[in-house]
Amino acid sequence: MSGAPRSSAFPALRNNSPARACKTNHRNRVATTISPGICGEDATGSRLALGDKMGLMTTTHDDQNTAGPADSGAAVPGSGQQNEGLRVWINGHVYDDAAQAQVSAVDHGLVVGDGVFEAMKVTEAGVFATTRHLDRLARSASALGLPAPDFDTIRSGIDAVVADRSWADGKIRITYTGGRGPLGSGAAFGPALVVVAAEAYDRPASTCEIVTTPWTRNVHGAMTGVKTTSYGENVRALAFADANKAAEGIFINSDGYLCEGTGTNIFLVIGDDVITPPLKAGPLDGITRALLLKWCDEIDERDITLEQAQRADEVFITSSLRDVQGVTRWDDLTFEAPGERTKKIAKVFAERSAADIDPT
Repeated sequence: MSGAPRSSAFPALRNNSPARACKTNHRNRVATTISPGICGEDATGSRLALGDKMGLMTTTHDDQNTAGPADSGAAVPGSGQQNEGLRVWINGHVYDDAAQAQVSAVDHGLVVGDGVFEAMKVTEAGVFATTRHLDRLARSASALGLPAPDFDTIRSGIDAVVADRSWADGKIRITYTGGRGPLGSGAAFGPALVVVAAEAYDRPASTCEIVTTPWTRNVHGAMTGVKTTSYGENVRALAFADANKAAEGIFINSDGYLCEGTGTNIFLVIGDDVITPPLKAGPLDGITRALLLKWCDEIDERDITLEQAQRADEVFITSSLRDVQGVTRWDDLTFEAPGERTKKIAKVFAERSAADIDPT
């Protein structure tokens, strides 16, 4: 498809020019890098394309403009696969070519992680739990001191990225930042930036393996329970899990109790009880978690230690993209999965979510 922007119903709020070679401005020097689909300029008019997340980088300094893979269009070893069916919406414009979807290189979400986000499931029936996701986005924005997001605008972006899609199952990522700001932790200048992206996504397996991370989740931090783009801790913990042949890393909190995964909530079946850590233990208020608490009376919120949790009869984790996923291994312990209680709860979630695409 063409990489040129296609206007949506929402008017453009910022200029979207094509990605181009990078130069350094002598008054405001910002040494920028180039990778496939990524380009930056000087701080006065810099843009960053939302393309490949990995790739060979080429840095430009002063008057040099070193040609790299982005200039030649050559494939870069290790750059990863292209996102299937990826479509990006930025403040009113839709892009089928992610390399043309550009944001400022001094956007505060990029510079210091001054942003929040949501990840949403798309099925053949449509986008699931939009209202709940937008409500949580607003809570996260408030916690970070960002202006309240405009739900109508974001819904326009959601509609735009899933319209005429070539896939049935997928995911949507909403990113909301403070917009342009200083090269430091001072407040963003604004206006706020909204990016909505969608791509095909294979439904995960019904089971997985997890490991306990060597790091703790801070119960008393300013960003505890906030879905912020400052995700470095989770990236590191997930890499640890991957290195240990697991699909998820589990955090214990700073008070010594079970908390959550890098992107999941965790549940234990112990005898007749089904237990999940309470929000005061520091986990994210997961959408799937909240719906299970509403739809399944047998689930109880309770503090629990790692030693107690690993004596469980069944373990499962949940997220917006995983739904309910049984755990077969946790560290060096194995479990029958999915167990009978897990399957029962998963069935309830599947039936209730299919019956109501936007449960409140």
